[in-house]
Amino acid sequence: MDEDRICGAAAVLALFNQRDAAVQRLFYTENMRGFVGPLCAHMAATRRPYRMLDAEALAKVASTTHHGGVVAVAEPRPVPLLDVAAIPRHNMILALDGVSNPHNLGAIARSAAYFGVQALLIHAHPGYAMPSDAAYRTAEGGLEYLALYRTSDLARSIRMLDQRYRSVATTLSPQAAPLDELPRDRPMVLVLGHEEHGISHGVLAACRRQVRIPGSGRVQSLNVAQSAAVMLHDLTKGNL
Repeated sequence: MDEDRICGAAAVLALFNQRDAAVQRLFYTENMRGFVGPLCAHMAATRRPYRMLDAEALAKVASTTHHGGVVAVAEPRPVPLLDVAAIPRHNMILALDGVSNPHNLGAIARSAAYFGVQALLIHAHPGYAMPSDAAYRTAEGGLEYLALYRTSDLARSIRMLDQRYRSVATTLSPQAAPLDELPRDRPMVLVLGHEEHGISHGVLAACRRQVRIPGSGRVQSLNVAQSAAVMLHDLTKGNL
């Protein structure tokens, strides 16, 4: 992807706050003039173009009608490979094994940022979601506040991260520990799996612990983004 198209007030504001230098152009509808005023002044001061458009023209820029009245076009954000020789220090790393829907990726990032998680590790593989226009839009700025990493071998990365982090897989297995029994005495890599198939066997084997969210049993499971929100709310209590 040659450009990031960031849509919506919250996502655009987060973009300006976190990587202002990447912003190339700014577009907005008339009803957003009040919101974009300071941003336009900044764009003018730094000699970058901005323009008011009607909703139809803005939809063409955004490639969606769900643009929220403001679109920033930015240089794509690089997602570096995780360097297992220099393990990063974070309060928690949320690792995604096969999440394929960009809206789920965005929703997970939104919850992670809301609950103060610092990093997201994505298993980079054809068909798996990476940061995209749809993910940025759904994240409502959350992706901008996370350190992003990718890996082509998530199982190996998790084994290497075990030097500093407790690796925890989220599963539906009745043998998995309930969430409230999980120790909280060290930083954690929390692994979430594919929307239908869950965590792959190799990644599951690499994790030291398995955890589940107890439910009523009336439905089998939560959506992966819902699971992330429930777990992160519990695991970050008192740490915000």
